[in-house]
Amino acid sequence: MTDYGEEQRNELEALESIYPDSFTVLSEKPPSFTITVTSEAGENDETVQTTLKFTYSEKYPDETPLYEIFSQENLEDNDVSDILKLLALQAEENLGMVMIFTLVTAVQEKLNEIVDQIKTRREEEKKQKEKEAEEAEKQLFHGTPVTIENFLSWKAKFDAELLEIKKKRMKEEEQAGKNKLSGKQLFETDHNLDTSDIQFLEDAGNNVEVDESLFQEMDDLELEDDDDDPDYNPADPGSDSTD
Repeated sequence: MTDYGEEQRNELEALESIYPDSFTVLSEKPPSFTITVTSEAGENDETVQTTLKFTYSEKYPDETPLYEIFSQENLEDNDVSDILKLLALQAEENLGMVMIFTLVTAVQEKLNEIVDQIKTRREEEKKQKEKEAEEAEKQLFHGTPVTIENFLSWKAKFDAELLEIKKKRMKEEEQAGKNKLSGKQLFETDHNLDTSDIQFLEDAGNNVEVDESLFQEMDDLELEDDDDDPDYNPADPGSDSTD
C-alpha cells in the first residue's frame, strides 16, 4: 500500500533544498506551498516571473496536485493561459510519480521562451518602424505614382476649388458694384462738390504768375499802321488793306 504522506514529505524536503530562496510553505494540512520561477535575463536585463501555488491532493502523486498562478510579473494574459495548459499537460504525463520539480522546470523553460519572444517581437517592431520610415522618405522624394483614379480624384478636387474661387470673386465684384455711388448720389452725399470747381479756379487764378517782359517786348515790335493805307475805311468792315 502506497504511503502518500511519506512521499509528499520527502518531496517537500527536496523542493525546499532545491529552491531555498523561492520556496514558501503556506499550510501543512493539506500541504500547500508556492515556488517563484523567474526567467533568464533578456534584453536590457528584462525578465518575466510567476509564482506557482501547489496543493497536494490526498492521493498525490497518483492524483494530480492542485495548481494555480499565484502571482506574475510582465506576463500577458495569453502567456498565463499557456502556462496553465502546460502544467495540465505535464501533470497528466507524470501521473503516478512525484512531479513538482518537473512542472516547475517546464514553466522555467516556458518563461525563457517568452523572454525570447518578447525580444523577437521588439526586433520585428523596430524593423517595421524602420521600413515605414523608409517608405515615407521614398514617398517624400518620389511622390505618389499617378494613376487614372488618383488623377481624376485630384482633378475633381481642383475643379471644385477653382469654382469656389470664381464664385467668391463674382460675389465680391457684385458687392463692389452695389457699393459704388452714382454722380447724383455723390452730389447728394457731399453738397460741397458744387463749389469745389469754383474754388479750384480761384485758387489757380491767385497762383498764376505773369511774365511782364513778354509785354515789354511787344512794344518794340513795328506794327503796320492801317491808317497809311489809302483804301482803308474803318467804317467799312469789308475793306481790305491788302487789295
